[in-house]
Amino acid sequence: MRKTLIVTNDFPPRPGGIQAFLHNMALRLDPDRLVVYASTWKRSAEGRAATAAFDAEQPFTVVRDPMTMLLPTPRVRRRAVGLLREHGCEAVWFGAAAPLGLMAPALRAAGARRLVATTHGHEAAWAQLPGSRQLLRRIGEGTDTLTYLGEYTRSRIAAALRPAAADRMVQLPPGVDEKTFHPDSGGAAVRERLGLSGRPVAVCVSRLVPRKGQDTLIDAMPAILSAVPDAVLLIVGGGPYEKSLRERAARSSAAASVRFTGAVPWAELPAHFGAGDVFAMPCRTRRGGLDVEGLGIVYLEASATGLPVGAGDSGGAPDAVLDGETGWVVHDTEETAARIVRLLADPDLRRRMGERGRDWVEERWRWDLLAQRLRELL
Repeated sequence: MRKTLIVTNDFPPRPGGIQAFLHNMALRLDPDRLVVYASTWKRSAEGRAATAAFDAEQPFTVVRDPMTMLLPTPRVRRRAVGLLREHGCEAVWFGAAAPLGLMAPALRAAGARRLVATTHGHEAAWAQLPGSRQLLRRIGEGTDTLTYLGEYTRSRIAAALRPAAADRMVQLPPGVDEKTFHPDSGGAAVRERLGLSGRPVAVCVSRLVPRKGQDTLIDAMPAILSAVPDAVLLIVGGGPYEKSLRERAARSSAAASVRFTGAVPWAELPAHFGAGDVFAMPCRTRRGGLDVEGLGIVYLEASATGLPVGAGDSGGAPDAVLDGETGWVVHDTEETAARIVRLLADPDLRRRMGERGRDWVEERWRWDLLAQRLRELL
């Protein structure tokens, strides 16, 4: 692999799916041939300390910009060019194509021989607006490859590119650590601690924001309870929508059967997946298509844990489900309730779908397979 400079706003300890994606990929590349240029997570003393401690643990070099958001300004461009030359890097990976991929021509002029930019859900939104669509086209022209998560994001982004740039697109989704997410991940202990032993559990593990659809699950619970009276909905995670969701649950006739864990440390997430019998996250598209699910790695983590999944129809979420094999794509509250009821009432169906999901993850979504694809691109 050419020595590579990663340029990104999305890197731990800042939390999030893109951050985890980039970090997992970085850990599987040659650390002696990798330099990360990232924004600062928080400028508070506590945030700086957490960032410094994280960076010190990494096997590769991490350089932090003093700003909490990198933009393709002349200052940031000069810093990126300086790091490329200082460390002798010949390849650049933009962790998110928009907007930092606009710096590609400057980095190529400074000696970069390969430039790869990864797209996520927000680039699909950029492709829909005239101004940002033109910027996305420039990024496509300036880089060697734009990667995409799945067919939904590919089709939206490709429509904004020139044909040659669209033809150069390569799929590079996030992966799943099948050794961390597995059927014996500790779910029984979580159930016991929460007082859920012996009860049918539908679990949702995700950041609490309106797009994810936890409110749909709360609204579905009365219908679920009418068929499975001892069922419980376990909502795992924190986020800005938590207060509204708790209030919604408190107003529901199913209030006693909805449990919130709040934010959970990453190391405990596999066990919380394992605490469920069914995984459900009926995500939806918002803001006229500007707020969509890029892929939904949680569906694959649930599949790796051996759970059948219920996925919303937003963006690329259906790409993370084999509809009718590893779970179902659901479109509304009524269908969400019906699918969860069917799975909770049929242990054999749950087992078959869970096993198929686990096999699919091992066949296609392992980190080692995807990291090799990235190495080839670089």
